[in-house]
Amino acid sequence: MKDTENSGTGTKTYDGFEDEERAAMKERAQELKKAARRGSRSTKADGESEVLEKIAEMPEADRRIAERLHAIIRSTAPELTPKTWYGMPAYAKDGKVVCFFQSSHKFKTRYSTLGFNDSANLDDGTMWPAAFALTELTAADEARISALVKKAVSRGPETAD
Repeated sequence: MKDTENSGTGTKTYDGFEDEERAAMKERAQELKKAARRGSRSTKADGESEVLEKIAEMPEADRRIAERLHAIIRSTAPELTPKTWYGMPAYAKDGKVVCFFQSSHKFKTRYSTLGFNDSANLDDGTMWPAAFALTELTAADEARISALVKKAVSRGPETAD
């Protein structure tokens, strides 16, 4: 196990993980420890303040998008609980992350991402998008995101037993 320099980016890798990926995993471990310490005392307000803190730390362009997404998600699906997830703003239902925002700055990518996990009810045939690249938000984008979030938290199709 050795550190090696990635000649393309100048970042170090260790066992196949970039520095940013290892940092995200460490943040997730800290989030889990913090949640365990809180136990049943944890409230929606705890998650809300942690998400807002993470958003405030972002560079301006990512922060503007994250603030708008936060507002859209909170107004569209108030039943979702804000929380941090790998150091990113995320929104959960029944403890499972439904959607999340990944800042372009976090992993040094050219665009931010709005992602949906498998707990989101976005199924559409045999293939559907689960992540969306974001460089800015237009009114049309915001309407589409609102519709996606509504669908993501809706009840899935009833199944016969």
